[in-house]
Amino acid sequence: MKKQILIFAILSFLLITCSTDKELDRTIFIPDENDRTLPAYTEWGYNSFGAEYERDYFLASQRIVPCKMRYENDRLHFSLFGTIRDRTEMALEFIFPAAQMRDFTDLAQLNNVIINLADDDVIVKIWEGKSESVLEITSGKLHFKRTQVLYVDDKINRVILSGIFDLRFMDRGYPANISNGRFDLGMNEDYFFTQ
Repeated sequence: MKKQILIFAILSFLLITCSTDKELDRTIFIPDENDRTLPAYTEWGYNSFGAEYERDYFLASQRIVPCKMRYENDRLHFSLFGTIRDRTEMALEFIFPAAQMRDFTDLAQLNNVIINLADDDVIVKIWEGKSESVLEITSGKLHFKRTQVLYVDDKINRVILSGIFDLRFMDRGYPANISNGRFDLGMNEDYFFTQ
């Protein structure tokens, strides 16, 4: 209970200091205490994510919207957009079955949902530059650890999705992995689509 009150107080302070929704959309990088290249795992809606990709890092960028989601044909497309290496653009998309979603507020139902990325009904895609691949996943998970509905002026402003991910896959016949993934994203109608 004390943690919830503290979270509410800090979020209230942040909202008071933010004059527009655009400021809430900014990516804020808070470094992890063990690996300062990665963002820390937070649940504050910082619009940030990061993961180790082999010996490199896949990270959110200030110049790219970090996440977009699409609900289509009973499946949710959860896409992370960022950069790797020499600022090459990269995207990672998780596609998995999900209950009906009509708008972004329905994302709250993802609270504590764990997706087994090796399941047959799950697809993971990756884009590096202009190259697209459907990954052959050998193991992995996507865990939406916490969802929070954020209100501004008594109206729902966004749903904050916080969680972790990791995956092992085959890349041109060789094993590869993305590990220590974490995300903290504020989703609203600008970044959530239905078809």
